[in-house]
Amino acid sequence: MASASILVVDDETAIADLVEVYLSNEGFTVHKFHNAADALACVEREDLDLAILDVMLPDMDGFTLCQTIRQHHLFPIIMLTARVEDMDKIMGLTLGADDYITKPFNPLELVARVKTQLRRSTRYNQPASAPAEVQEYDFRGLQISKTNHKCILFGDELSLTPLEFSILWYLCQHRGAVVSSEELFQAVWGERYMDGNNTVMTHIARLREKMHEPSRKPKFIKTVWGVGYTIE
Repeated sequence: MASASILVVDDETAIADLVEVYLSNEGFTVHKFHNAADALACVEREDLDLAILDVMLPDMDGFTLCQTIRQHHLFPIIMLTARVEDMDKIMGLTLGADDYITKPFNPLELVARVKTQLRRSTRYNQPASAPAEVQEYDFRGLQISKTNHKCILFGDELSLTPLEFSILWYLCQHRGAVVSSEELFQAVWGERYMDGNNTVMTHIARLREKMHEPSRKPKFIKTVWGVGYTIE
């Protein structure tokens, strides 16, 4: 993980430099840019493991940049924003970001978040080693495999981020049971759940969208109001 390649995009030179210093001190390779155009060129040129994107950029906002990267790449994305409104956070996660940090931030917290995302991404991309564990679920037109990390719905492969795959896999593991947002967050994100956290809800909504689920009566991931989510 120490040799991971990280993209940093922030038009505030002082912040970009600060992030670069802290990440470099941890042994990471940092590709630093101050605009979206140079960042996108780097994305196509380099084999990146994670991206840190500022929301406010001179040529393209960070959300659009995140969405553009997500069209072809699944590495973790952390958003930096000076705006604390929930809508900004939800919008970023809906477009494919994995985490967000509001400015001003503690550089040590950012480093910790980076390491968490890289660990999760590494686990996702490694083949499972426990032969006794169930490696695939196949029911009602949904096929999801932990061996090759593919998900096929009615014959079409879904393009899921590592987080989306983990959420769907966990729900399939507990098929028929109701899983609370708190349990799902702690199982997938590996962090303590805080009241008022809309992260799970946002990712479930994006997952349903990719599965072409009707919002009112979804066929697979169902909401049990006041309790959590279940897959049948």
